Amino acid sequence: MSNAFARFEPVSTVTANGDPGPIDEARPQRAVQSVEVGGRLLLALAAHPAAMSLKDLAAAAALPASRAHPYLVSFCRLGLVEQDAITGRYALGPAALQVGLAALAQCDPIRAASPVAEELAARTGHAVAIAVWGNFGPTVVRMIEARQPLHVAMRAGTVMSLFGTATGRAFAAAMPRERLDAVLASPAAGAALHAGPVDAGREIGASIDEVRTHGVARAVGRPIPGVNAFSAPVLDHEGRPALVLTMLGHQDHFPAAWSSPLARAVRDAAAQVSARLGAAPAAH
Repeated sequence: MSNAFARFEPVSTVTANGDPGPIDEARPQRAVQSVEVGGRLLLALAAHPAAMSLKDLAAAAALPASRAHPYLVSFCRLGLVEQDAITGRYALGPAALQVGLAALAQCDPIRAASPVAEELAARTGHAVAIAVWGNFGPTVVRMIEARQPLHVAMRAGTVMSLFGTATGRAFAAAMPRERLDAVLASPAAGAALHAGPVDAGREIGASIDEVRTHGVARAVGRPIPGVNAFSAPVLDHEGRPALVLTMLGHQDHFPAAWSSPLARAVRDAAAQVSARLGAAPAAH
């Protein structure tokens, strides 16, 4: 079965007063198999760019067509799926759209990124920063400290250079070009650049090439001497940068090669958060 249909087993427990308790992800939980089976059909429709025939939809969900059909009848009654009266093909319905929009409205990027960033810092021992685009450019909103002390002037509220830091270049690579041009033309451009005039076109092109080729932007010993960093953009459901994850550490313990496991760890963490925000999987 495809990984797209991997089961998410955790179910909340029930407290003495009947309220749902915290989810224990380590314990096997009782689940409703029919819900999981039907969910595979919805996931298959969500993964397909166009309406699907019963045969193709059932195959994508690894079900016989005769078993898939009753689920589709129920989903149509709920508005989660709709069937074209002429072609007989199935697509997600208006209720599915409402559920998706509600999920997007309830999904806060920083809240989605925080546990992933915490796990990344705990697993690697290096500092991890979460940055968003603020009024003056890339701005750190959370700093998770390294296992070993790392003396850097980065904390919540720090504004990063757009082209002089890995964090800034990750933003530059992921932002729509028209928005980036508007930023560079604004009075706040000086604060974002943290430098005198630069060849913005060349810098933007270099940033895009860097992230497109390696999945991360990199800083080696600058702007902070002796400190290396990798940064990766987290994308939202429209493919726009919601935030940037940056991992940094002392050069003696932080290999800066593009093939470094640390680069892969940051790239994978950003992809994980992007998926939580509804971004389409990156093409490989």
